[in-house]
Amino acid sequence: MENGPTGRALAWLVHTRLYIQALAKWLLLAAVTGVCCGVIGALFHIGVHHAATLRGEFPWLLWCLPLAGLVIVGFYKLTKTEGMGTNNILDVVRLGKPLSIWLLPAIFLGTVLTHLCGGSAGREGAALQMGGTIGFHTGRLFRLDDRDMRTATMAGMAAFFTALFGTPLTATVFAIVVISIGVMYHAAFIPCLAASLVAYWVSLAMGVEPTRFTVEMMAPDGVMMLRVAVLGVLCALVSVLFCGVIHLAEHQLKRYIPNAWLRAALGGFAVVALTYLVGSGDYNGAGMEAITAAVERGTAHPAAFVLKLLFTAVTLGAGFKGGEVVPSFFVGATFGCVMGPLLGIPAGPAAALGLAAVFCGATNCPIASIFLSIELFGDGGLLYFAIACGISYMLSGYSGLYSSQTILYSKLKAQYINVHTNAHHAGQSTQVPEKTGAKE
Repeated sequence: MENGPTGRALAWLVHTRLYIQALAKWLLLAAVTGVCCGVIGALFHIGVHHAATLRGEFPWLLWCLPLAGLVIVGFYKLTKTEGMGTNNILDVVRLGKPLSIWLLPAIFLGTVLTHLCGGSAGREGAALQMGGTIGFHTGRLFRLDDRDMRTATMAGMAAFFTALFGTPLTATVFAIVVISIGVMYHAAFIPCLAASLVAYWVSLAMGVEPTRFTVEMMAPDGVMMLRVAVLGVLCALVSVLFCGVIHLAEHQLKRYIPNAWLRAALGGFAVVALTYLVGSGDYNGAGMEAITAAVERGTAHPAAFVLKLLFTAVTLGAGFKGGEVVPSFFVGATFGCVMGPLLGIPAGPAAALGLAAVFCGATNCPIASIFLSIELFGDGGLLYFAIACGISYMLSGYSGLYSSQTILYSKLKAQYINVHTNAHHAGQSTQVPEKTGAKE
C-alpha cells in the first residue's frame, strides 16, 4: 500500500506541507521584519535628513563635531557595543555569532550625530547594522534555529537598506551575496525580497522618497563600449584606492591614538580644519547633492573624489558612525564625471557608470551593482553598466570595504580559494586545492 498510489499521494502531501509551512513562516517573519525596518528606517532617514538641514541652517554645528565624537564613544561604551560594526553583521550570517540589541540605538544615534555635525559618512553602514540587528532578534522571537537565524539577519539587512534607498531588488541580492562572494543563498531570496517589499511600502507611506536619478544613457555602440571598458579599469583602481585609504586611516589612527576619546576629538577637529582649508561644505555629510549634480548635470570639481575620500577616511577612522557606500557613490560619480569626457563619454552617463563601478569594486558584488544601476538610473544603459561593473569587479583584486567578507572563488580562474578580502592578492601563489563546492 505504501508504494501504491495512496502511499505516493500521502508522501506528496507531507512534502507539500513542508514547503507551505516554510513559505508561511518566512512570509510572516518578513512581514514583521519589514514593518519594523520600514518604520525605524524611515525615522532614521528623516532624522539624518533633518540633521543635514539643520547643519546647513546653522554652520556653527560643525564646531560641535569633536563633542559629538565624545558622545558617540561614551554611548558605545555604555551599551558595550564598542568596536561593533558592519563586519559583525557579516559574522552573524557567516559564523552564527550573537548580536547585541544595543547596536540598534548606538548606530542610530551615532550616525545622526555624525551627519548633524558635519562628519563625512553614508547611511548604508547603519542600514546593514540596524537591519541585521532587527532581523536577528526577530528570528530569536520566532525561535528559529541557527541556519534560519542567518536568513532572518539577511532579511533585516535587505529590508532596512530598501527603506533608506528604495531599491528592493538591489537590497535583496546585496544582502544575500555580500557575505560570501561566490555563493548565493537562494533559500534566502523570498524572505529577503518579501521583507524588502514590505519595508519599501512602509517607508513610502511615511514619506521617504526612493533614490532615483535622471540620466540619458548612450545608445549601444562598439566604440563607446571600449571607452566604457577603459573607464571600468580606472574605476577598479579608484575602488582599490578608496578601500585602501579607508582601512589605512582606521588602522593608523588606532595605532597612533589608541585612546578612543582622544581619537574622536582629534578626528573631529581634523574634519573641521579640512572643511575650512577646502573652503566648502560639499564634503561633509553624505554629499547626495554633489552626486546628483554629477549625474544629472554633468558637473563636478576635478578634485572632488580625492577630497571626499580624505574626509571620509578621517571621519570613519576617528570613530564616527555612518557607512562607506554613499561616499563610494560620491567618489565614483565625481570621478566618472571628470574622467568620462576625457575618454569621449558624456559627463552625466560617465558619472552614473562611475558610481556603479566603484561601488562594485569596493563591495565585490557585480550582480547587485548591475541591479543597483537599473533601480537608480533605469535600464537604458544596461550593457554599459554590465561592462563597467564586470571589469571593476575583476580588476579590483581582493580588496574590499568589509574585512569579514570572504571571496570563495578566485577572480582569475574557477578555483576555490576561500579568503577574506584585504588578505589575498591576485599575484600571490596559493596551494589551496580545487573544490567542487563552497563550505562555510
